[in-house]
This record gives sequence, C-alpha cells and structure tokens, in this order.
Amino acid sequence: MTRHFDDLQLGSIEMFCLAAELSSFTAAANAAGVTPAAVSRSVSRLEARLGIRLFVRSTRHIRLSDEGRAYFEQVRPAIAQLVDAERQVGGQGAAGRLRISLPTPYAHYRVLPLLPAFRDKYPNVDVHVHISNRNVDFADDGYDLSVRGRAPDDSALIARKLEDAELVVVGAPEYLRRRGTPQTLEDLAAHDCIQFDRPSSGRRIPWTFQVEGEAVDIVTDGAYGTAEDVLGGVTLARAGAGLFQTYRFVVEDDLRAGRLTEVLQQHGGSTRPFVLLYPHARHISRRVRAFVDFLVDKLAD
Repeated sequence: MTRHFDDLQLGSIEMFCLAAELSSFTAAANAAGVTPAAVSRSVSRLEARLGIRLFVRSTRHIRLSDEGRAYFEQVRPAIAQLVDAERQVGGQGAAGRLRISLPTPYAHYRVLPLLPAFRDKYPNVDVHVHISNRNVDFADDGYDLSVRGRAPDDSALIARKLEDAELVVVGAPEYLRRRGTPQTLEDLAAHDCIQFDRPSSGRRIPWTFQVEGEAVDIVTDGAYGTAEDVLGGVTLARAGAGLFQTYRFVVEDDLRAGRLTEVLQQHGGSTRPFVLLYPHARHISRRVRAFVDFLVDKLAD
C-alpha cells in the first residue's frame, strides 16, 4: 500500500476539521491545547498541499470557502471513523461529542430526561443538544442526529419512527367555567383557540380530530397566537387564555393535577409522528449508533 499521509499531514487535517467545526482558530487552539498560530500553520500547510483556499479570513472571523466546505464534508466523517476505530480497538467503545437537534416539546418531555441514563451507559460521550422547531442541515450545521415531526423527502437521511404522539385539546377549569365546555366541534367557533404557527411556513397549524374513524383537520381561531415554542400555548392555556391542542405527553401531569381539563374526548385519538433522522453513511460512528439504539429502545412504539 502506498503511503499518502505523514503524521504532520494527518494532524493538519484534524486541526482543519476542529477549526471548521468551531469557526475559529482561537477556539480550535484552546480545544487542542496549542496556540492559534499553530492552528493557522496547520491550515496553511493543508492549503498548500491541496492548492486551494479552505477558509475565507477577515480580521475577526473565518468561514469555510466553497472548496473548504466540500473538503470538510468529506474528511470530517473520515477523521471520526479513525477515532472510533482506535477507541474500539482500545476498548473505549462509544466516545466523543454527539450533537442532536430536537423540537421543543420532544426535547423537554421525552429526550432530555433520558440523557443521564444514556451518559451512565456511555460516559465517554458528551451530548450537545440544540432545541428548536426548525429543520437543520446536517452538513452545514454539523449535527449527528435530529428528531422531527415527519421524515423529509431526502434519500440522504435515514428515518426511524419513534412514536405516534396522541393529540388532546385542553383548557383551564377557570376558562371552562367562564366560557363553557365545548360539546361538539362546531362549538369551537365560539371559543378562544390558542394558535401555533408552523415553523417552516409561518402558517397556523389546523387542529386534528377523529370523526367516524377518519382524521379531520379543522381551522380554528382565537385572540392568542404563538410561534417557535409550542410550550407557550400550554402556558397560555394554564393561565385561562383559551383552549389549546397539544400532545398528551406534554400535559398529562397538568391533567392529573387538575390544572387543565381535556375536552372533546369523543373526537380524540388523532396522532402526529416523531421521527429520528440521521445521515446515511458507510460507517456510522459508534456514538451515533449507540444513541440511535438507546432512543429507539426507550421510545419507539
């Protein structure tokens, strides 16, 4: 086998990946325990070897050039695979930093409470969680996995369904005493129905009900609207602002404690899915595989 890299060249590639991930030579230097000048020299050696400019530099910031981003997307998984191979042979198992993007309700009520158990099982994996209802770009944003409400039309992603989460309509007892309890779907027109805007489009999400065994979407209206954080609608409902449709797992404690009351149960039972997404790869890192298996075991229907 012909040798293509020496230790210095491999080190330069690793420094480049670190600088690209952190968008800073200084941050990369701090993480690696070297000087910023050492990181800059490593990147310059790599640029000279490749004959391209990897970063666009200014006095305060760096960003990947188009060629640099393409190179980073190729070499980052290769470096991760080398690290995983050494750890596996050395008996360290899953290790390294795991970056996950989660929607707000699923983060707070499903995944975050499980992370201590995951870390107990895999103490060498550091977990960084991004909580947002917006879709992320795995290549550009550097995430290993995400959970979203549906699987995108993207053949580059693997989708594993975690659950079909049941929807419920709830209101505070004080609100129901004041405005009455809706008995039919038509009664919703006379109520303040707290709205939530879809992150991808900004359009209000219709409420979904079961009618004679079929899922039916109904457009509701009300004086209150929320965006980005669906938990804002739950807080408004607790305060007596109106009715809100959300996931049962979000409000089950409120229902048990009497802070909220479920209405229109005869039209309940509709669900929305939550899907675990991660990129196709020839070799999935051990930490990603470990987390996928852990989450599917804990949450999948």
